[in-house]
Amino acid sequence: MDRVPMTQEGYNRLRAEIEHLENVVMPQIAEDIATARSEGDLKENAEYHAQREKQGMTQAKVNQCKSKLSRATIVDPSKIPQDEIAFGCTVKVLDVDYDDEEIITLVGDGDEDYDNGKYLITSPIGKGLLGKKVGESVEIPVPKGTLNFKVLEISYDNI
Repeated sequence: MDRVPMTQEGYNRLRAEIEHLENVVMPQIAEDIATARSEGDLKENAEYHAQREKQGMTQAKVNQCKSKLSRATIVDPSKIPQDEIAFGCTVKVLDVDYDDEEIITLVGDGDEDYDNGKYLITSPIGKGLLGKKVGESVEIPVPKGTLNFKVLEISYDNI
């Protein structure tokens, strides 16, 4: 079973999400199902079927979050070597193919935000960058081909 690295904040956020889903969202869905059920024939009741599907999807989300928590490894970024790419660092890389600089922060579950450069440490890019040092080049296979990065800077300012 793969461990899921995350900060204490990410862990707490995931726990809060589970609590919200179980104590607010699921009871509301149950009420909505009861209301839809009272409207008659279930075979032709689209609202009933929609709420049942929503209930199943919400339960799947709860199960997924609980699975992540059960495999969580809380990482203290202040205990990580500062001269190589590791959990919690921010990296400036040069995309060699496009001559374009990118800023990537390696985060754990619950903290990812790809639009803002926060990549999961378990993602292909995260795994490919792990352990690299300033000046090193890396080829990272991704679904759309291969990324060619050169590491320009590593910082742990967000600790």
